[in-house]
This record gives sequence, structure tokens and C-alpha cells, in this order.
Amino acid sequence: MDPRIDLIIENLKEVYDPEIPVNIYDLGLIYNIDVDENNKASVIMTLTAPGCPVADMLVEDTRQAAITAEGVDDAHVELTFDPPWEKSMMSEEARLELGFF
Repeated sequence: MDPRIDLIIENLKEVYDPEIPVNIYDLGLIYNIDVDENNKASVIMTLTAPGCPVADMLVEDTRQAAITAEGVDDAHVELTFDPPWEKSMMSEEARLELGFF
């Protein structure tokens, strides 16, 4: 895997939905991360619900997390709801943290 992607993931683990005490990566909101030859990151993500009141903030925080990774000069975040997010997308650690078994 591209080491820049590992750095982006590390940064994404510092981004939280203010209503959920689990980072957006472990929550399963990140569907894909890619970095091209021009050092531009592309992140495809979703939200726990389409009407999320902090959607704009989470998208911008995700973009900032990507762009601050070493070796990344620019970033674009695409928001999708296909497939819709569901609890099974969370990491085991996140499910334990939130009490979902």
C-alpha cells in the first residue's frame, strides 16, 4: 500500500463526529482512499445518516486530514450514500466502544 495512504488513515483516526465517541475511520465512514501521481488524495466517504447536521464539517475535516499527510499536496472528498452506512461497517474496536456486539 502507498505509505501516504497509511498517513492519511492515521490522520483520519483523529477526526470524530461530535455526537459519536469513535473516529470516522473506525466507524466505517471511509470507503476508499487513493493518492495519484500528482500527490492528490481522493477520499470517498459516507455519513451515518444522509441528514447529518455536521456533514459539511466532517467532509472538510476529512479533507484537512488527507491534505496534512506528508506527501499529499491536495485532496478531494466525495460524499456518497451508496452503499448506505450500517453498523456492520464499524471496526470491532468501534463496536465494542459503542456497546454493539
